[in-house]
Amino acid sequence: MKTKHSVGQRRDAHFGSTEWDIVFNSGNADSSQHDRCISELCSRYWYPLYSFARFNGLSNEDAQDLTQSFFLHLLQKESLQRVDPAKGRFRSFILASFRNHLSTCRQYASAAKRGGGRPLLDLDAHQNEGRSLEPVDEVTAETFFDANWAQLLIERVTLGLREDYRRRGKSDQFEQLQCYLGNESEPDAKSYAEAGRVLGMSGNGVKTLVFRMRQRFAALMRQEVARTLFHPRDIDLEIHALYSALRATEGRLRSESGTR
Repeated sequence: MKTKHSVGQRRDAHFGSTEWDIVFNSGNADSSQHDRCISELCSRYWYPLYSFARFNGLSNEDAQDLTQSFFLHLLQKESLQRVDPAKGRFRSFILASFRNHLSTCRQYASAAKRGGGRPLLDLDAHQNEGRSLEPVDEVTAETFFDANWAQLLIERVTLGLREDYRRRGKSDQFEQLQCYLGNESEPDAKSYAEAGRVLGMSGNGVKTLVFRMRQRFAALMRQEVARTLFHPRDIDLEIHALYSALRATEGRLRSESGTR
């Protein structure tokens, strides 16, 4: 029977091929890709977790400190070696772990206050009321975590698509048409005609290019999402869940790249 540690060693050969490769190599100090995978893991999940902490009432500084301490705790406890991909999405595991870390830190903070000491972090959400990242309403902190994660996925896919167009010598075409990626409704003929004048083609030609760009974007998104899952059959459900979170938080997320 293979242990989870041996699984991590076996996956070491192909850095970045899936989210789980990054996870296992981050938890395996013997991996040749250990440092690179830790950096990648932190860069992917730092902001969604930070925003989750802010939503729960932490100040900017305390949310940053908590997120930093969480990644240190995650690596020191070797928790990543015990993750089982078959049990679900990694983002669900890391959010549950982060919630436990937040709860533990709050308990320590409360104990320090009761004992007369001064806690390192001010983790009392009630005292921090009014300083949270988003107003408290029917949208949960978990939804914001999912939405921030979805936004980062979209940014990575958009950057990948831009690079794809650049390699084919069509950077100008991408820059002119990328605005249509975030528009779910069908643009009118006037919009296509205006883009066509810039690109030196007909409006119908632009419409065809936009259709192809959207198809390519969707294909790349499916590939990116598939990298985060254990079962390919979950791709459609995952995409639906992420876009539902984006719709629920529409207009309330920080834009990281300006590509949308």
